[in-house]
Amino acid sequence: MPPPDEINKPMTVSRLRLPGIIFVLVVAAIVIYGVIARAAQGSRLKELTEEQAVPNVAVVTPSRVENQTGFDLPGRLEAFTRAPIYARVPGYLKSWKHDIGSKVKAGELLAEIDTPDIDQQLRQARAALAAAQANAKLSEITAKRWQSLSETDAVSKQDVDQRTFTYDANVAQVKAAQADVDRLVADEGFKRLTAPFDGVVTARQTDIGQLINVGSAGGGELFVVSETAKLRVYVNVPQNDVPNVPPGTKTLIRVPEHPDKTYYGTVEASAGAVVPSSGTTLMQIIVDNSSGELMPGDYASIRLQAPAAATALGVPSSALIFDAKGLSVATVDGSDHVHLKPVTLNRDLGAVVEIATGLTANDQVIQIPPDGIANGDVVHVVGKAAAAAGTPPVPQADHG
Repeated sequence: MPPPDEINKPMTVSRLRLPGIIFVLVVAAIVIYGVIARAAQGSRLKELTEEQAVPNVAVVTPSRVENQTGFDLPGRLEAFTRAPIYARVPGYLKSWKHDIGSKVKAGELLAEIDTPDIDQQLRQARAALAAAQANAKLSEITAKRWQSLSETDAVSKQDVDQRTFTYDANVAQVKAAQADVDRLVADEGFKRLTAPFDGVVTARQTDIGQLINVGSAGGGELFVVSETAKLRVYVNVPQNDVPNVPPGTKTLIRVPEHPDKTYYGTVEASAGAVVPSSGTTLMQIIVDNSSGELMPGDYASIRLQAPAAATALGVPSSALIFDAKGLSVATVDGSDHVHLKPVTLNRDLGAVVEIATGLTANDQVIQIPPDGIANGDVVHVVGKAAAAAGTPPVPQADHG
């Protein structure tokens, strides 16, 4: 019979092998899992690296509609019609009827002038007219008597002609005296200063009792009447921008006393000539002031909105690529491949540039091209612009 140690030995070895096999299997499983996990991680890293290699870009569609530019110019508002009122006769101001700010109608009395010198001259002229008329009447009677006597040969023809010519001379003197009276009567009418049109009295430079001189003899303006329902603005437009501001162009006008309001104006006329000293062209803008909020003499900021060129397309200035080949933009096709297109500029508007040639309205232009981008590169388009490139639309005028 074998000893007990001999009998238990196989049983002990068998018990020891089982945990060892399990341990080996566990270790092998861990190793295999690690290898597989590392391989999967490497594959994922490769995919991420390849994804990162494709740049993300945003695209924009060129536009003709929103591709506009505006520029601000200073100006001063002026009355549509302004009439300084001067005296036509000398004298003293007798009275005035309207002060500054008064609204007047055409023909309404502004002031009266007391003219003692003209009154005296008129009296003398009327007296001279009466004397001339009396002399003419007497010479007429005399001429007729001598003409009747000439038929009887009682007087010579020379005497008859002399009386006839005397009558003609006296008639001429009557006409001259009458013209002198008419002139002074007309001057008397200038004693009344009246408004030449409907408007507002914007200046009064005289007062009761003041000595009045005739305007041509050094007398200053007594009143100023201005039509303010419409106003004029004169602006000097830079020579390069003149073709973009034809008559009929709408303008936006702001004044310091109404900072929260915007008023409309329309370019009515252009001088059609460039001032050599400034390189600008004078243009006239008409502004509706029926509300009476704007005042002649106001400083104003004038914004002229220049339309887009008919054949030009606007893109963001950041889309331009400058390299050794010249100027180009990057476009994206339907398969997200890049195509570089050479372009030429029409106008640089700051944030937006006008492209004269090289693009179509259907191109998808990369707004900010990555460095080193080339033809055939693949890109990932992350979004498209909701609106075409350009400046924001012009706000509507606010008249309160």
